[in-house]
Amino acid sequence: MSIERVKTYFKKFGMEERIQEFEVSSATVELAAKALHCEPQRIAKTLSFMVDGHSMLIVTAGDAKIDNQKYKAQFGVKAKMLSLEEVETLIGHAVGGVCPFGVNEGVDIYLDVSLKRFHTVFPACGSSNSAIELTIPEMEKYSGYAGWVDVCKGY
Repeated sequence: MSIERVKTYFKKFGMEERIQEFEVSSATVELAAKALHCEPQRIAKTLSFMVDGHSMLIVTAGDAKIDNQKYKAQFGVKAKMLSLEEVETLIGHAVGGVCPFGVNEGVDIYLDVSLKRFHTVFPACGSSNSAIELTIPEMEKYSGYAGWVDVCKGY
């Protein structure tokens, strides 16, 4: 199970106990916000893309949408999200639980500036009913991010 992979990942840092698991689904921004009793924009959603045959993740605020013009300026290609079938194979987590922790080797991870508005955010933890609250410096540290990007709009 993918959540076990994330728990193992966080165990290296003594943080596995901070993972929250819910009796209800947290697979969408709205469901996660309801489960966590927080604002939807504080849900750190992780989106999966393919760039030149290479998979990558972009973690954005819950209310942010990918801006195709900004994305193309940043990565040099049109935004192409992974299909549902590709996500689990290429990233290592199923849709609804995709997160930047315990992913397959070689997956690049970027954090979008839309997250910087918040002291803490709630990314998923590998399942459709889990999350962890992290500060922005913790997101940087534990996501293994390649850098900050500005590829969103609408927040």
